[in-house]
Amino acid sequence: MWLVAPTLVVIPLSFNDQRSLSFPPKGFSLQWYANFFTDSQWVGGLLNSVQIAILVAVLATVLGTLAAYGLAKVPGIRENLGKNLLIAPMVIPAVIFGVGLYGLFLRLGLVGTLPGFLIAHTVLALPYVVVTVGSVLASFDRQLEQAAWICGANKTRAFLTVTIPALLPGILSGAFFAFITSFDEVIVSMFISSPYLQTLPVRMYSGMQREVDPTLAAAATLIMLTTTAAAVGGIISQRLRRNQK
Repeated sequence: MWLVAPTLVVIPLSFNDQRSLSFPPKGFSLQWYANFFTDSQWVGGLLNSVQIAILVAVLATVLGTLAAYGLAKVPGIRENLGKNLLIAPMVIPAVIFGVGLYGLFLRLGLVGTLPGFLIAHTVLALPYVVVTVGSVLASFDRQLEQAAWICGANKTRAFLTVTIPALLPGILSGAFFAFITSFDEVIVSMFISSPYLQTLPVRMYSGMQREVDPTLAAAATLIMLTTTAAAVGGIISQRLRRNQK
């Protein structure tokens, strides 16, 4: 609660009728949400964040699942080296990663472009998928896959019909973390954004530098609602799947 309480304070701040951030709010107003949804920059930032996060979740989940599956086939030093390389973005400071990425993207012409954001955010989200899928693979019974081969299924069909369903909890968890990582990312996004393409966290940071008003609290509340809805949806889907089994 000590960690969550400061975050929850943002919610009543977004309904404040004053033009400054004051707590507790002295009145109730929806004007800051109206200001958010009528401002093309705020709405554009939200749509950009959602679009990029969904695409990154798909890319990172597919690539991370294949990487974790492939590494599990080569146990030993090759598996350890591969995992350490893939999870490196988790331990490298975001500022250092952002500076290096900006220098590379500047030469490639990817700064301020959708492919640039997808590449950067996918690299940041990929480790979460590798870790979650890899943890499920550690307890996966390989004999199930071999039994499918014996029954006449080729490797591709066995992977899609036997391995993927068994790994589904880890895959869905990895997809959720990938979505959240992309949707909330701000430091690296600041280096590769442009006035023509900004995510919502970058737009919020830029707004704090110019003028702080409760619209920022409204934007933060929407981010919390989006991430919470994604988490609740993941929990409900897992429970429904368990009940079906």
